[in-house]
Amino acid sequence: MKAKILILFVIAIITNSCNKGLYTDKPQLFFKSVNLTTLHPNDILSFSIEFTDAQGDVQDSLWIQKVTKNCTLSNFTQGYPIPGFPTSKNLKGQFDISMAYGFNLGYPPIREPACNNQNDTCVFKFWAKDMAGHVSDTISGPTIIMIHR
Repeated sequence: MKAKILILFVIAIITNSCNKGLYTDKPQLFFKSVNLTTLHPNDILSFSIEFTDAQGDVQDSLWIQKVTKNCTLSNFTQGYPIPGFPTSKNLKGQFDISMAYGFNLGYPPIREPACNNQNDTCVFKFWAKDMAGHVSDTISGPTIIMIHR
C-alpha cells in the first residue's frame, strides 16, 4: 500500500513539474507553423507562435529578427507592440504574425534580398517581452528561401 501511495505521489510531482515549465514569469514561446518556406515577391509570410505566461502580462513587445546565411546586408531586427487584450494568470494564447514580401500589401514589408541579385536563405527568430520586463527565450522558424525579384 505504501508503495502505491509513493508511486502516485511521484507521478503527481512529475505531472505538476511539467505544467510549471509552461507557465513561468518569463513568457514561453513555441513555434507552431509557417505558411511558406519559399517566398516570392508579393507573397504574404505568416507565422503562428504559441505563448504561455504565468502572470498573463505578455503585452509589451514582440521582436522579429531575420538572419540571412548568405547576405548579412538583408538582416533586420524589429520590435512590434503587442496590442492589449484580456488577460488572466497562466495565460496561453497564440501570436499570428504576417509580413509581406513587397509594399502596399497591408502588412509590414520584408525588403528584398540585398546581395548581388541572389536569393536569401534565412531564418526568422522571435522573442517577446512582458509588462514586467521579462524576456522569453528566442525561438526560430524553419529555413525560408526568399526569391530575388
